[in-house]
Amino acid sequence: MSNIRLFPAALVAALAVLAGCANKPVAYDYAAFRQANPRTLLVMPPINDSPDVKASSSVWAQATLPLAEAGYYVLPVTLVDETFRQNGIQTANDAQDIPREKLRDFFGADAAVYIKVTRYGTTYHVISSDTVVEAQARIVDLRSGALLWEGRAAASSSEQNNGNNSLAVLLVAAVVKQIINTTTDAAYGYAGIADSRLLGVRVNGVLPGPRSHAYGKEVAAQ
Repeated sequence: MSNIRLFPAALVAALAVLAGCANKPVAYDYAAFRQANPRTLLVMPPINDSPDVKASSSVWAQATLPLAEAGYYVLPVTLVDETFRQNGIQTANDAQDIPREKLRDFFGADAAVYIKVTRYGTTYHVISSDTVVEAQARIVDLRSGALLWEGRAAASSSEQNNGNNSLAVLLVAAVVKQIINTTTDAAYGYAGIADSRLLGVRVNGVLPGPRSHAYGKEVAAQ
């Protein structure tokens, strides 16, 4: 009788272990990243695949912070932008088409960060609105051309919970948000969050750089 009672418990435990394994992310292969060991990064102007013209500049302006906090020396965006403009490079597409050898010779960076913004802006619904910023990035060794890392991340206002508010409260909130979002760039703040998630140190994210106390380590999946 005791064996019959223990069997369901053992089965539940086994299923829980299997579920945990299924949800655990596959570990990123950092072999190329570790071998290249980049110290100086050049963040290229992001390509904008969204309909909002502010997407590229908003994401680019905030992309260097998480990389600097991760322990890398990152060339200032203003310096890179001015350098491209003085050399007749006016668009992100043109900048990202420059051969890596030229980028290496001109800026002296070890690796370049190529970003593409896939979603940026606010979508309005009857009683709600959703501001979303989504981007993907890859880090390429400017010395060898090897792909060191790639990933994607997003940030959305829908992550905030409205709770059990009444319909009237939701309607008023939607109107207020629409007024604010039409007079300001509501997505700018979410661009910073998306940049932090995309280029910060996290599970399967960018490795800690040489200026970080966590240099040589990676964030383990829980």
